[in-house]
Amino acid sequence: MTTESRIPPHTLRAAIKHGTMNRRAWLVTGALVVFQIINFADKAVIGLVADPAMRELDLSAGEFGFIGSAFFFLFAIAAVGVGFLAGKVPTRWIILTMGISWAVLQFPILFGGGAAVLLVTRILLGAAEGPATPISLQHAHGWFPAKERGLPSSAVAIGSTLGPILAAPVLAWIIANPDLGWRWAFGFMGIVGLLWSACWLFIGRDGPYSHTSRRSESDGPPHEAGTALAAAADAPPTAASIVDRADLLQIVPIRRVLGSRMFIAAVLAGAGCFWAQGFLTTWSPKYLASVVALSPEMIGLVSTFPWILGAMALLVLGYASRFLMRRGVTVRWALGALFGGTLLCSGICFLLLPQLTGPAAVVAVTLGAGLAMIYPLAPTAVAFCVCSKQRAAVMATLTGLASMGGVVAPAMVGMLMDSAGYVPAPKGAAATAAMTQRLAEGMNSAFWMIGIYLIVVGLISVLLLNPDRTALRLQERFAYNG
Repeated sequence: MTTESRIPPHTLRAAIKHGTMNRRAWLVTGALVVFQIINFADKAVIGLVADPAMRELDLSAGEFGFIGSAFFFLFAIAAVGVGFLAGKVPTRWIILTMGISWAVLQFPILFGGGAAVLLVTRILLGAAEGPATPISLQHAHGWFPAKERGLPSSAVAIGSTLGPILAAPVLAWIIANPDLGWRWAFGFMGIVGLLWSACWLFIGRDGPYSHTSRRSESDGPPHEAGTALAAAADAPPTAASIVDRADLLQIVPIRRVLGSRMFIAAVLAGAGCFWAQGFLTTWSPKYLASVVALSPEMIGLVSTFPWILGAMALLVLGYASRFLMRRGVTVRWALGALFGGTLLCSGICFLLLPQLTGPAAVVAVTLGAGLAMIYPLAPTAVAFCVCSKQRAAVMATLTGLASMGGVVAPAMVGMLMDSAGYVPAPKGAAATAAMTQRLAEGMNSAFWMIGIYLIVVGLISVLLLNPDRTALRLQERFAYNG
C-alpha cells in the first residue's frame, strides 16, 4: 500500500487546500508589496522634482515646504474614515479604489498644471493614500494566523521602502531628460498605478482570517486556524502573551483602545517616523544637492540608501518577531521593544548629523532616516489588542494621528531654512556659498530637534508599547464582563 493511500481523504484534501491557500496568501502579499512600492514612489516624486519645480513655478523654500506638507492635510481624516469603513466593506475594493485614485491624480501636473494644481493634487493624493498602510496590513493579516503575521506585515512594509529605491533612479532619469522633464515623473507614476489596478482586479481577494470571510460554519476554520484556536482555548486566561488568543478577542469600545497608554505611545512614536518620511520625500534630495554637493545622478542613487536600510531593518525585525513569537515571547518584546529600540538609534543618528559633513553626513542621514522607516511595526503590534473587525479602524486611526509628523516635517524644515535667511537661486543661476550655508543651518536645527524627539519616543515605546497587557485589560473590563 502506498503512503498516499494510507492518508485519510479528508486530511489529504485539507493539506492540498492549505497549500493552495498558502500560495495564494503570498501572491496577494506580493501584490500588496507592489501597492506599497507605488504608494511611496508617489510620495518621493515631490522631493525629486524640488529643484526644477521650485525654479519653474517660482516658489520659495517655505512655499514648497507648504506644498510638501499639504500631502498630509487630509491624510489623517481619510485614514480614520476609511479604517472604520473597512470594518464593513471588503478591503480588496477599498484597495482597488485607492490604486485608481492615485493614478488619476498624477496626470493634471503632466498636462501643465501650475503651483495651485500641484497643491490641490497633493492634498487629494494624500487623502487617497492615507489609508494605504493600515488597509494593506489588515488585508495581509486576513491571510495569515496570528503567530505568522509579523513576517507578511514586514514584507508589506518593505514595499514602502522599495518605492523610492526603485523609483528614484528612474524618476531622476526622466526629470533630467530634456525630452521629458519633471512633469513626466508624475505621468510615469500615473501609468504605473493604472497597470497595477488592472492586475489587482484579478488578484485581490479577502483571506480566510478576514472578518469578511464567507466561509460557512460547516467548513470550519483553515487547518492552521483550527489548530491555533484549539490551542488558544486551552491556554490559561492569564498567560502573558496574547498571540494565541488574538483571533478570539471580542469587540470592545474603541474609545478605550484609543485612550490607552499603549495607543498614545504608538501615536507619538509614529509621528517621529512620519517626520523622517516627510523629510526624505520632500527635502532630502535638496540636502544632498546643496549641503553634500552631490551631482544629480548621484542624488538619484544616494536617495535610495535610507530606503534600502529601512527595507533591511524591516526584514530583520520581521523575522526576529516571528522567531520570538513562535517561542512564546510576548508581543511587547517581540515587536514593541524592537520598534522602540530602533527608533532610539535613529534619534542618536539625527542628533549627531549637524556635526557631520560629506560622506559622514550621508551615512548619518542614511542611518537616521532609514531606521525610522519601521513605522508599520507599530500598527502591527497595536492590532494584537483588538479583534479582527476592529483592527483596520484602530490601525487607521493610529496612522492618521501619527501622520501629523508628516505634516510638520516639510513645513518645519522650510520655515527653519527661511528663518536662517535662505533664498532659492533664480532659474538658471547657481546657489552661492553663503546661501548654501544658510540652508544647512536651517536643516541642522531640524535634525537636532527630531533627534531628541526620537530618542524620547523610542524609550517611551520600549516601556509602554505593550499590546499583551492592553488586550487582557480591555477584554476583562469591557468584553468578558459585558
